Amino acid sequence: MDSRNNNNRYYNDYPYSGDGRQTNPYYNSGNNGGSGGYNNGPVSQPPQPGNGKGGSFLLGMLLGVALMTLICGFVFVGMKVYEAVDSKNVAKKGTAQSVVSEETEKKLKAIEEVIDEYYYQDADIDVDAMTEGMYAGVVNALGDPYSVYYTEEEWNDLMQETAGIYYGIGAYLMIDPNTGLGKVSGVIENTPAEEAGLRADDLLYLVDGESTMGMELSEIVARVKGEEGTKVHLTIYREGETDYLEMDVERRQIEAPTVKYEMLENNIGYIQITEFDDVTTDQFTEALAVIKGSGAKGLVLDLRGNPGGSLNVVVDIARQILPKGLIVYTEDKYGERDEYSCDGRNELNMPLAVLVNGNSASASEILAGAIKDYHKGTLVGTTTFGKGIVQRVLPLTDGTALKLTISAYYTPNGNNIHGVGIEPDVVCEFDSDAYYDQDVDNQLEKAVEVLSE
Repeated sequence: MDSRNNNNRYYNDYPYSGDGRQTNPYYNSGNNGGSGGYNNGPVSQPPQPGNGKGGSFLLGMLLGVALMTLICGFVFVGMKVYEAVDSKNVAKKGTAQSVVSEETEKKLKAIEEVIDEYYYQDADIDVDAMTEGMYAGVVNALGDPYSVYYTEEEWNDLMQETAGIYYGIGAYLMIDPNTGLGKVSGVIENTPAEEAGLRADDLLYLVDGESTMGMELSEIVARVKGEEGTKVHLTIYREGETDYLEMDVERRQIEAPTVKYEMLENNIGYIQITEFDDVTTDQFTEALAVIKGSGAKGLVLDLRGNPGGSLNVVVDIARQILPKGLIVYTEDKYGERDEYSCDGRNELNMPLAVLVNGNSASASEILAGAIKDYHKGTLVGTTTFGKGIVQRVLPLTDGTALKLTISAYYTPNGNNIHGVGIEPDVVCEFDSDAYYDQDVDNQLEKAVEVLSE
């Protein structure tokens, strides 16, 4: 997937098992676990771009309200306007449980009738898009960037992407909180994104000439993805460059491995986890076995740029590293607590250094936080993203789905790192010039140095 919602792979952002407390028969609960992440690494503001395209429903709603204001002087639509204004007073008193009411139905009907009678282009009215936009608008009104409504197509795409194969360019995307633009959080090796020269922290100013500002992550991803062999034109803002970068990137089938490993000098093992997907547990288990079998005397675990993923997966991986005890626990708004523990039988018995940065989020922070609380390894790099909340994906019976934030998570010592992040034990800023010009990873070198000491 070109994004992990994560947001943040978004991305970011798979089902979490638990009681959804839903009574609507239109709801069908999912059962898998998950949390996702988004990047909040500091970047410079680019020149202010124009407004991005909003949702179809929002556009329709604004147009409808404007039209009603324009024609409110006409007697023959007076009743429609009265009903709409009267329902506004009711809506102010409503809650999430009473959004759908007789009054809101009246207002929607009034807006629909005014648009039908006065909107100047009948051919441009896409009723299906407006309906989907209405559903998305209800979720967006929560003000939570991690709660999302998925159309049937978006939900199918997400399920395909969790399998690790999709058609795109090979870049992980998130929403940059500082600018509202799409942002590259990582690039998969040997993909069109790497060949085109995309880098982590690049901001997607335009996609095929359209600004990403204000777009939902799923909307940006949909524009970047496409048929195999076609190209997408990206206008990139990169900190330090004097002008925008223009790139034509070919879309290809992408197989996204989530674990990479190798042996470094001095018998130091290296394992990188790019995200926590369903396939990651087996890939990590294999990597760790090879590293141990190669006689490693120390291990570097690289979580940089990892936006998160499945809660159950990161817990399974933590059980191959941590001693006996609590890994993480979650609490929902009802005060109910779920604990995830480790029996300690597979505790890692070698020095460990963990690389983290501002793109390490959610499930990555669960693992890093537990390792830090148990003093099981040394964290090297920069402060993590700070996403200490969990999302659950709730499929609906018509093929659509909701992703909602349902709880907060806490490290073994009871720390909630949401909005704060995790401070590394050894601070080491990334030297991008050395990395891209000289192929030198100064943070990795520092981690190896820590293990050697």
